[in-house]
Amino acid sequence: MANYIPRLKKVYNDTIAKELYKEFNYTTPMQIPAIKKIIVSMGVGEALTNKKLLDAAVTDLTQITGQKAVKTKAKKSIANFKLREGAEVGVMVTLRGSIMYEFLDRLINVALPRVKDFRGIKATGFDGHGNFSFGITEQIIFPEIDFDKITKIAGMNITLVTSAKTDAEAKALLTKFNMPFRK
Repeated sequence: MANYIPRLKKVYNDTIAKELYKEFNYTTPMQIPAIKKIIVSMGVGEALTNKKLLDAAVTDLTQITGQKAVKTKAKKSIANFKLREGAEVGVMVTLRGSIMYEFLDRLINVALPRVKDFRGIKATGFDGHGNFSFGITEQIIFPEIDFDKITKIAGMNITLVTSAKTDAEAKALLTKFNMPFRK
């Protein structure tokens, strides 16, 4: 297991990095963009009234990512939503290294094709600094989730943090990973 290299990491090292190096005419290999981390989060606003939903979200996100999810707390109080500062309202996981590449592989090749009426991901989620964010409306697209044990269907936000300086470089990197962008 110590010698194991995820499939996408191997593809990145063998082909994608070399293609990006030639495409953008970098002067040093350190300029080649790479995926640094993936952040997966779920907002569970109804957890204010039903704490079991938050525990179910932790379980689901842990199954999906393969890493223990942590509960997130509200940063400030909002009276209209009956939200108090410090109340637990979400769940998140930060993936790095081999687990990150395995999750990305499952996301691109298994989960996204299972989305109902899938036509691709909108390429409008770039933030100007080479990071890409998008949302998924149902967690049941992942094969790890047992459909019968779901208490509530929930969406999730996924952010791919890259070392790219521009959105064009980040889009080229993700396109070479076969991210299904809408044409």
